[in-house]
Amino acid sequence: MIRVVRLGTPRDKGEGLRLGTVRRPPRGVKKADYGRLDYYDVWLPDLAPSPKVIALAHEDWKRFSRAYEREMKAPAAQRLLGVLAALSRQTDFSVGCYCEDEARCHRSILRRLLEQHGARTS
Repeated sequence: MIRVVRLGTPRDKGEGLRLGTVRRPPRGVKKADYGRLDYYDVWLPDLAPSPKVIALAHEDWKRFSRAYEREMKAPAAQRLLGVLAALSRQTDFSVGCYCEDEARCHRSILRRLLEQHGARTS
């Protein structure tokens, strides 16, 4: 099962491996401490919005959502979503971003895209 989380928050029991679907690593944190401080164990920027699309998030949420969904239709992104969906049926892990409000974060869209690929999410 995939949990969709806010990076940097305490992990839930049984959460499993935490994947950071963010464009940039956390500022001011040593790489060796990313996992220990509950950011992420593996960095997966391929599922993060591009810098151009991120800029839209503050201006127009609907435009941001459409642009991010377009990026996630690329063949490489589709393959990655499919792999994560398949893995979700075999093991527990999480994906996340730093944003405080999931409703205004790409991870809300990512959750839906993963579910459309057959992922089990919580």
